[in-house]
Amino acid sequence: MDVERRPMWVSPVEPGCTHDLTAARLHALPALYVAAREGVPTLADKAYTGAGAGTRVPVRRPMAGQVLDSSTRGWNSYVSAERALVEHGIAHPRTRWRALHRVNLCPWRIGAIVATALVLSRLENRY
Repeated sequence: MDVERRPMWVSPVEPGCTHDLTAARLHALPALYVAAREGVPTLADKAYTGAGAGTRVPVRRPMAGQVLDSSTRGWNSYVSAERALVEHGIAHPRTRWRALHRVNLCPWRIGAIVATALVLSRLENRY
């Protein structure tokens, strides 16, 4: 997503058994590490814990009935609120383009279709 929460890029398709963090390490994190050196953090969900420099994730809940302090709960709330806007941007092409509602074809073609929808969305919205 760009700063105005519009989709900018679609990663290549990976097999369904590939974990999100593994795919991110292959396709997205190298560029995000460069941004982290410039002071630009990346917000991610808990699945990206351990992703590396500049990746900010929510704090996991403590074990055995312990509770998080108020500042940590505030951080988790902030990350969740910002990520909700990103999730909305991710869902936009799927809801906008009927071809993406139900895709029943070769998984390797899905990436090209989604990338095309992204380009069409950018042209349609003039950004």
